[in-house]
Amino acid sequence: MAEEKERPRTIEAVGTAPFEMALGPTWTRFFEGIKEEKIFGTRCKKCGRVLVPARPFCPRCFEPMEEWVEVAQEGTIVTWSYIDYTYFGLEDDMIPVVPATIKLDGTDTSWWGVIGGFDIKDFDLVAKKVKVGGRVKAVWRKEKRGCVQDIEYWKVIE
Repeated sequence: MAEEKERPRTIEAVGTAPFEMALGPTWTRFFEGIKEEKIFGTRCKKCGRVLVPARPFCPRCFEPMEEWVEVAQEGTIVTWSYIDYTYFGLEDDMIPVVPATIKLDGTDTSWWGVIGGFDIKDFDLVAKKVKVGGRVKAVWRKEKRGCVQDIEYWKVIE
């Protein structure tokens, strides 16, 4: 009978790596708009779709997307969930959270955001107010950095 090999010793750890990312001209312009409380998309000259966040080319037609359009700050909830537990990357004070995908009026894609503006610790209230097909409106942070978190939350329109 062969002798059992010793298992290698392991250490469990969580590591983080700071990084910097070049945004390029399309995302730079998109985030500059966000900083000014404007949401911009790009329109494909071939298929006419308006994509948010803005894209440098249409993923369907592979055409350059050079036409910029300001889009509505209201939209429709496509999906949502309720997260009431902490996991990697979320601090305890961020829980609960109601992430959603939102299709802004006049666009052809959905965009991610969080629903807020009321007591989201009350799940029954959340389930009553937040519905697929429900309407929401952007609520902006006072201090902006030019990132998606400049929209503090999406408020349910009743």
